[in-house]
Amino acid sequence: MPVLPVKGQGTFPVRRIYCVGRNYAAHAAEMGDEVDREVPFYFTKSAHALLQSGQDMPYAPRTTDLHHEIELVVAIGTQTENVAKEEAIDAVFGLACGLDMTRRDLQAAAKEQGRPWDTAKDFDNAAIIGPITPIADAGIWGGLPIQLRVNDMVVQDARLSDMVWSVREIIADLSTLYTLQAGDLIMMGTPAGVGSVNPGDQLVGSIGALDPVMTKIV
Repeated sequence: MPVLPVKGQGTFPVRRIYCVGRNYAAHAAEMGDEVDREVPFYFTKSAHALLQSGQDMPYAPRTTDLHHEIELVVAIGTQTENVAKEEAIDAVFGLACGLDMTRRDLQAAAKEQGRPWDTAKDFDNAAIIGPITPIADAGIWGGLPIQLRVNDMVVQDARLSDMVWSVREIIADLSTLYTLQAGDLIMMGTPAGVGSVNPGDQLVGSIGALDPVMTKIV
């Protein structure tokens, strides 16, 4: 089973990876989409798409437009179903920085044809995630800056408070669709500034004092 390191506490076996779509209005706009403020929407990545921070990412096959997307990652620590928003944070084990890597050309083609995004989002090494910080050690994190640098140039820069749907709201909603379990991850969506990467590029993503997520495209 794929695992992630936990800061000071061993490892976290990863079960499923849920991803929130269009959770930053500015990113939705740059993609030519509108945010649905009534109901969030989701897609998934296989746990076997996981790549630990610090490892190189081979440039993905069948694409000429591989994009970066920096995201907050929420690690679920307990079975949760139909939870109220006010209690949803009790399900969180910890937080991490992640990269939702995307074959943008395949996604655009899928959108045009009204097809699922699976090949654009769920592929080897498409979920690059840093060490998990236990929620008790994360401090005050709701408004933290979220930033990605590519080759030391800032390309994505926002705050977690810019999210359309908060962590509490997403867990509450997602728990009506699935029984969340310990080992599940939720990638909370990306701010504006996504763009293509090329072999040789160095990516470093940060969210406040959480351990950064890092990779080199090879």
